[in-house]
Parts: sequence; C-alpha cells; structure tokens
Amino acid sequence: MLEAAARVRTVLRQHADAADEEARVSEPGMAELRRSGLMGLLVPQEHGGLGGDLADLVEIAQLLADGCTSTAMIWAMHCQQTDALVRFAAPALRDRLLPRVARGELYLASITTGPGTSGHLLSNASPLSGTTEGLQVLREAPIVTGGTHAEGFLITMRSSPDAPESEISLVYADREQLDVVERQDWDTLGMRGTHSLGLKLTGVVPRSQVVGEDGGFRTVALESMAPVGHLAWAACWLGAARSALGGLVGLLRSPERPRSIDVRSELVAERLARIRMDLELVGGYLHRVTDEVGQLRAAGSSLAGTATQIHLNTLKVTAAELTFRSVDRMVQLAGLSVGYRRRSSVPLERHFRDLRSAALNYSNDRLLTATGALTLMDRSVQLA
Repeated sequence: MLEAAARVRTVLRQHADAADEEARVSEPGMAELRRSGLMGLLVPQEHGGLGGDLADLVEIAQLLADGCTSTAMIWAMHCQQTDALVRFAAPALRDRLLPRVARGELYLASITTGPGTSGHLLSNASPLSGTTEGLQVLREAPIVTGGTHAEGFLITMRSSPDAPESEISLVYADREQLDVVERQDWDTLGMRGTHSLGLKLTGVVPRSQVVGEDGGFRTVALESMAPVGHLAWAACWLGAARSALGGLVGLLRSPERPRSIDVRSELVAERLARIRMDLELVGGYLHRVTDEVGQLRAAGSSLAGTATQIHLNTLKVTAAELTFRSVDRMVQLAGLSVGYRRRSSVPLERHFRDLRSAALNYSNDRLLTATGALTLMDRSVQLA
C-alpha cells in the first residue's frame, strides 16, 4: 500500500500547481489513483479490495496530501463513502458495487449538503418520492467534491414527502441513472483542485439502493461517515502541513536560504519549535483517536458514545486550527520572497490557502457548539 501511495504522490506533486491554477481535478493524479488500487483501500479482500483499515487510511492520506491536498481530499472522501457501503449497504448492492470500487472503476462522490442546511448532515428538505419504477431523486447540492468525475453518488434525502426533515435516508445512484447538471462554478481561495462545484441531480433509482435503514441515515453518519471523515480530513491537513514544514526546513538548510533568515537566531529556533509542536500535537491526537475508533469497531461497539463523539469533534477542530496556524507561522518565518509568493520553491502560499478551508469544511463553529453540549453529558470527563 505504501509503495503504491508513494508512486501516486510523485504524480500528484507533478500536477498540483496545474490543478490549483486551473481549479480542476488533477486528471493524471486521479488516473494514477485508479491504477494504484488505492480507491479500494477499505474494500474487503473478498470483493477484490486491499482490505485496509482506518490506520492505513490515515497514513496514506498524509502521504497523498504531501503531493496534492486537493486530490488527497477527493480520495479521502471517496474512502468515506466506501466505508458506508461496506458497513451498511445490503449484500446484493455491496456485491455489485465494491468490486467496481476495488478496480478503480467507481469513484464515489458525496451529496450530503443542501441549500439552507449550512452543511448539516442530519437535516434535509429534499424528499424521496415513490414511483412505480422506484424512488424519485430530485436533489440540489451546492458543493460536491470532485462530482464531475464521479461514476456514483451517495445522496442524503428526506425519507418521504411527509417525513420530518430529520428523518433522512441515504441512497446510492449510478451516474447513468441520473441527469446531472452543473449549477455553480468553483473559483475559490484554496482547495481549487477539488473542483467542488454545485450539481442538480434528477433520476429514479431502485428501492434496493437505499443504504442502511430507510430513514436511518443518522446511524450511518454516527458510525461511519462522520468518524471516517474526521479522521481522513485531519490526516490530509496534517500531511499538507508536514509537507510544508519539510520543504521549509530543506530550504533553510540549503545554500538557497534567504539572507534575511539567520538559522542561528534564537527567534528562528523558537518559531520553528512552535510550528513543530503544533504538528506533533495534531499527529499524536490523530493517532490516539484512530486507535480508539479502531478498537471500538473491532469490539463491535458503537461510536455514538458521548466521549467518542467529543474526541472526534475535537480532532477535527484541533487539526483544522493547528495545521493552518502552523502554515501561517511558516509564511511569517519565510517572509515575502518565499512564503508569500506564488511559484515559490516551497509552495507555502498554496498550503496556506488550502488549509484555510479546514475550519469551514463542516464548520468548526457547529462542532464546538455540539461538543459544548456533549460536555455537559460526560460527568466522568473521559479524555482521549
């Protein structure tokens, strides 16, 4: 797995600037990912996949983000969707889809946000409607990561027109079952290579393509999508920040070091120490929470416990804040000539723009509010 990831990383590095400049998915990078077998990292071996676990996901996400953060996030979110299929799809649907995922033929995109929901996973106003042919899908999505390249979609919708907005179902749809219309351009500050434009999806899917219980998406979210997403996102952000620090340290140790930076200065040493400490803290907490989630899964226990939810929320918020802060400090240390300039030998400017999105990707504010409420329920204060 790691050798394959290293080969993909090389390709991603070669095309990261172009993906950022053009605000388009790196087609060479995606093609290499499909060839590598890594699209099936979480697919069980009996379905042709690599049979990897969450520790593998976290390690490989960091490697890929070292090459291109945008493409690493596309891959990470695909793995998030794959985990939901593995754990909650009916056997017939798994048997049909997972071998395609393992062969790199099926990239899964997520349709879990909607107009007016502010990214809230467990609220959706778009209802499924039953027809003689199956379930009618009519769904507006303001942001779909890599959606124009997806062969399949996992879509959240209200379970019926009469159901409350909190009664959400998760439905799989092949692209060929849908009419897909692009609704909004993608011209953003960072993460430009995810090409996360808006889509309108219309079509009919068989009832057998509901993933999990009808109206039971909350369970899928708590046991799969949210925890895998937080782990994978944090790993991508950490990988990007590690890449930035490695490039900066390499420059400071080279003859091309800017004259304005005195590596013998105590101020420079102190700044480097604070950068490194932030990344150490994220790395340590990421691995601790990954172990916790892995152990609970291995024991067949739920991830919906109060302490575990607090730990996952804390991981996401902490990783978003500290990785961005570390790159901000790197830009300050490197100065205008290196840190702030596009086409610099160390792409700190791109890392800075990419990691600014981390706090917005499922808003830190929403998670902090939830964590505060959960804290009142955890009298024993079970720390990670």
